[in-house]
Amino acid sequence: MRSPRARVVTVLSALVAAAMLAGCGLVSSSGTFHDARLPDGARPLDGAKLVVTSKSFTEGVLLGKITATYLAAAGADVTDLTGAPGSASSRQAQLNGDADVLWEYTGTGWVNYHNQTETISDPHELWQRVHDVEKRDHDLEWLPPAEFNDTYAFGASTPTAERLKVRSLSDVAALPVPDRTFCVDDEFFSRSDGFIPMLRKYGIPYNDPNGVPLGNVTRMDAGVVYTATAKSSPCNFGMIYTTDGRVKNLNLVVLDDDEKFFLPYSGTAVVRGAIIDRYPQLRTLLGTISEHLTDELMQDLNGRVDIDGEDPADVAYDWLKSEKLIR
Repeated sequence: MRSPRARVVTVLSALVAAAMLAGCGLVSSSGTFHDARLPDGARPLDGAKLVVTSKSFTEGVLLGKITATYLAAAGADVTDLTGAPGSASSRQAQLNGDADVLWEYTGTGWVNYHNQTETISDPHELWQRVHDVEKRDHDLEWLPPAEFNDTYAFGASTPTAERLKVRSLSDVAALPVPDRTFCVDDEFFSRSDGFIPMLRKYGIPYNDPNGVPLGNVTRMDAGVVYTATAKSSPCNFGMIYTTDGRVKNLNLVVLDDDEKFFLPYSGTAVVRGAIIDRYPQLRTLLGTISEHLTDELMQDLNGRVDIDGEDPADVAYDWLKSEKLIR
């Protein structure tokens, strides 16, 4: 897994059924990205041949399309293998040397790839730890992360957050018991780093009349949680993901995890060591993309695909143009 959960990109469901690339099980998304040029016409990657891959959920595909478009604009001959099903295909392709550039998440690297259980709340420290072990064990270069964090959180409708005067999970813990109502999905409810340990961290024990009684928790499909939270029925607070497009679309307030319970999942461009040694200019080019990415921006881009039904390649191209990174 790349993050605490998996999201499906419905707009790419047909592409996931495409022919598999021999040897690594990667699925091509038909190489669909737009031709472009850098604003000054420079071609710092002229002659470079690069394979860009991604996972199949919306955000992964968007990051892959942004990267493929931008590196091609810089002169590279880019093979677009975005949309690999699950995490295993894209990750294994990079480990095998069949793909060169992949966006990953620091929490995924720490928990899923290296089986670590220690919670490191500082995003930079976590990135450094993952960077070092990945370089040592796999010769993969995790470049400095972008300023977006696709992790678990709890949200509330704007009217509910204002009515209850809550901005953080500690504020929720201080509410009267009847107001502490939650919507969660089954997977988050049962995780060892999920709902019940989170309540414990904030001093509100589960199945306790003075904490969170059983009747205060509604378990439902993850997608339904957003609409239930927006309606404040049957819950005031719902489990969300911080860069999901529905956060912005439904005008939800993301509550601050002020006790730092949730592990950071900072988005990070990962490049094979041999490739970045051959093309060190990738550090600057991928760094230019990273420095533009924020939680709010990813909510907007994800929403354009998941809610408005736009094609990820079009969204990537339009955004790069709007930032004057390409022409």
